[in-house]
Amino acid sequence: MKIGIIGLGLIGGSLGLCLKDMKLVDSVFGYDIDKNNEKEALNLGLVNDIFSFEELKTKCDVIFLAIPVEAIIETLKKLKDIPKTTTIIDLGSTKEKILENCPSEIRANLIASHPMAGTENSGPKAAFKELLLGQVVVICEDEQTSGFHLKRAVELFSYAGMKIVFMDPKRHDHHAAFISHLPHVASFSLVNSVLKEENKKNIINMAGGSFADVSRIAKSSPEMWSDIFKQNKTNILHSINSFKKELDICTKMIENDEWDKLREWMGDARVIREFL
Repeated sequence: MKIGIIGLGLIGGSLGLCLKDMKLVDSVFGYDIDKNNEKEALNLGLVNDIFSFEELKTKCDVIFLAIPVEAIIETLKKLKDIPKTTTIIDLGSTKEKILENCPSEIRANLIASHPMAGTENSGPKAAFKELLLGQVVVICEDEQTSGFHLKRAVELFSYAGMKIVFMDPKRHDHHAAFISHLPHVASFSLVNSVLKEENKKNIINMAGGSFADVSRIAKSSPEMWSDIFKQNKTNILHSINSFKKELDICTKMIENDEWDKLREWMGDARVIREFL
């Protein structure tokens, strides 16, 4: 099986390293609009070789899309003349908009998936082989999904050591807004508020584990995350409003010196320790 990966950053590069070791994969080929990324990926051994976009379309059995979600929609338009036997697997963080905008010619070819893995780092140098190992990948299938292509995707993800969860795209985008997207909203907001109130010297001297933990994901790519916020706008706004309500509850308890109620509210949140 010949694999093509469009996008050779953290996810695409890590996937390439993982796939190269699979017995069912003959070769892994990469493509990136950033030619420096292509050179780095090749030098780092993330892929076996670099292909042009047209070569990927004609020579690969499976094409992974490891690029920002808006770019996925545009790229799908350029893939609508691929063979019926070529599997397309998108790795974006949103699903509804991608599926809605997939050309009908290749809708059966497309496997809409979302690996719940990543770091705040980006680019080929950020890639590492174990990134996907043991992580959940959500697959959003429907009546338009080809069984042939679905089976192929499940096989590849299984060999990569990922835990597969099936979910419809609407539910995926709702849950992703709270579990993945809202934490980024909170992190970007926290860091911007601190930067407006504190100088860099104080941040360096006093930023301990808690600030470092919450602010870590604010280092993520603005290009990638602005696209995600755009595509999942309604769900993200809903999650932000829910978050605001909890902030208001906390604010009022502090203002009114309701310390017992505050401790109880904090205790309710600690239940997360039971399953994470």
